[in-house]
Amino acid sequence: MPTPSMEDHIEIIYSLIEQKGYARVSDIAEALSVLPSSVTKMVQKLDKDGYLIYERYRGLVLTPRGQKLGKRLLERHSLLEQFLQLIGVDEKQIYEDVEGIEHHLSWNSIDRIADLVQLLEESPDFKEKLNQLKTIGKES
Repeated sequence: MPTPSMEDHIEIIYSLIEQKGYARVSDIAEALSVLPSSVTKMVQKLDKDGYLIYERYRGLVLTPRGQKLGKRLLERHSLLEQFLQLIGVDEKQIYEDVEGIEHHLSWNSIDRIADLVQLLEESPDFKEKLNQLKTIGKES
């Protein structure tokens, strides 16, 4: 199993490749607010573990294993953002909260949250009641 740090790197690499068509060490370092040397070490480890292929000065590509995990990690991140939005968490807090919880939930918990998000999306009455509770909570 990849560590939370490995997951963060794979998620960013996948996202950069989706957005730009490539991911450079400098882009990854900037996105994660870490030193390029730290990214290089992690990329070498991810290469060794079969998540990507890294050639110094030539770039990197995700293996099918890395692509599959990267996609799933990005979907997990988006799902948690969506869930927190639906339950009324303040927008400026969502990213920080997602970063804080995404590595601590099992995939089973993620699947159940996905089910709950689907129910919330299909139940405008329930979302309205939840918003009313949020408003009442702010008044107290």
